[in-house]
Amino acid sequence: MSGGRFSHLLRVLWQAVLVSGSKLWEVPTAPLGFSSNHTTSLEWEPQCQYRHLQDGVRITADIPPKLEGNWVSTRCEVRPGPEFLTRSYTFYPSHLFKALQHYYTDSGCEDPTYSLVVRGKLRLRQASWITRGATETEHHLHKVGIVIHSQGAMHRPAARLPSVCVGLTLGGMVPGHLYELYNAQAGRACLGALGFSMMELGLVRVETQHKPHGGLVQELFFGDVHTDWTKRTYYRPTGYQQPLQNAMHHIHPCPACALVFRASEQRPPVLPHIPASAPPSLHGRWVSQRCEARPAVLFLTRDFTFRPDEHSWEGFYHHYSDPSCSQPTFTLQASGHYAQGDPSAKVAGGTEFVFKVTRVSVTILEGATARVLNETRPGSCGKVGGWEVGVEQDVTPTDGCTVLGIKLPHKEYELFKTEMDYRRRPLLFIGERPTDGSSPDRPQKRPTSYQAPMVHCGEEDTPTSYLHTNQLKLAASGAKNLPWQPSFVLVLVSLLLLWYDGGTVHSV
Repeated sequence: MSGGRFSHLLRVLWQAVLVSGSKLWEVPTAPLGFSSNHTTSLEWEPQCQYRHLQDGVRITADIPPKLEGNWVSTRCEVRPGPEFLTRSYTFYPSHLFKALQHYYTDSGCEDPTYSLVVRGKLRLRQASWITRGATETEHHLHKVGIVIHSQGAMHRPAARLPSVCVGLTLGGMVPGHLYELYNAQAGRACLGALGFSMMELGLVRVETQHKPHGGLVQELFFGDVHTDWTKRTYYRPTGYQQPLQNAMHHIHPCPACALVFRASEQRPPVLPHIPASAPPSLHGRWVSQRCEARPAVLFLTRDFTFRPDEHSWEGFYHHYSDPSCSQPTFTLQASGHYAQGDPSAKVAGGTEFVFKVTRVSVTILEGATARVLNETRPGSCGKVGGWEVGVEQDVTPTDGCTVLGIKLPHKEYELFKTEMDYRRRPLLFIGERPTDGSSPDRPQKRPTSYQAPMVHCGEEDTPTSYLHTNQLKLAASGAKNLPWQPSFVLVLVSLLLLWYDGGTVHSV
């Protein structure tokens, strides 16, 4: 099936089943619990499995989102490649925007090479048909300029620029001087040579964390950047990259926030030096800090336990139909072994690992999904006819589950990194999944960037989330009585994407 016809099929599914209105800002997934011009919210409980729910934090998301203001990086960001950068984006009431992207040679963002200054216009269009809770936009670039920060830093970007780029040759570029790469009257040749794209602006979401004592933290999510360099300039995102935070409402303390906010294209931020850490210690339990979104309409939380003395691991992947992770659809429990390798030669601070998945069990939390699995070909996905809502089934005897994209046994080549957050809690960064849904099953496909960090659970944390347990019970009791649940369409779309991309279950 061609990409265009496949995208059309997804839109038809949404329109035929989920849409119940014609207003531009009526959220397409209204039957699932969202309404037009409405602020969605979720009360979080202080449990380890949901550390993003800690301290009774209430999270809201406005649709349509309010973008006005300045938004900044909270740490040195790592994009596929790898690329190391910080971002500072400013949006004005007139729909105009200015985006600063500062690029570095190192993973600590201490040695800047060049900065890009991007000016243009951004207009909100409609609630996303594909990524629930997101908003689609339309952007137009007016000007893009580049500033080189040192003689030594010129070689990398200048080597990519063709000679037609307004005389920007290696010998002609002066550090600190702004050179124009693009304007509305010129072509895009210089941007393409740098692998530059602002396609991330095509998908946005703004979340506000309401702290118990009245404080706010606002986060701006833009679309994900394709893990394949050759596709990033035309890829339309369906997931998110790491969020920016509002310069007036960000986490405290945040040394990077102030530095990025005060920077300019001529004076890029230089982040504080972080001493090189020892190889990551994975011992113990690590959990998601937030509801995570991945390309291909996936919302999930992760819960991993590592036992270094046995070189074994176990992971729970809780999948949901909504961006608040409040409506569970199914859970995967996977386990296996791992081997730690050498420090990464591509991504400084990262360590190479090899993971093997040897066992997977699945718990279906929707009646419609159970019925689909009960109609699969014998021997392809557990015991045919044995799928029941809320009942776990081991799919290891059938070498996985073809319909869910699970293949056993399975090996993946991974990238890990650990560091401390602003509250001195250990964080675990695991390699970013390939955007096309495939698996890093060869050394050449090892990630060069990271997913959202997971946080380590302390001794005081409760092993099971009361909130999550009640959600499972509710799903198990209520789904049996519904002949058709709209949230099942999200699972169906996910399965279509798995079939289309040829995906397999991921170990991490």
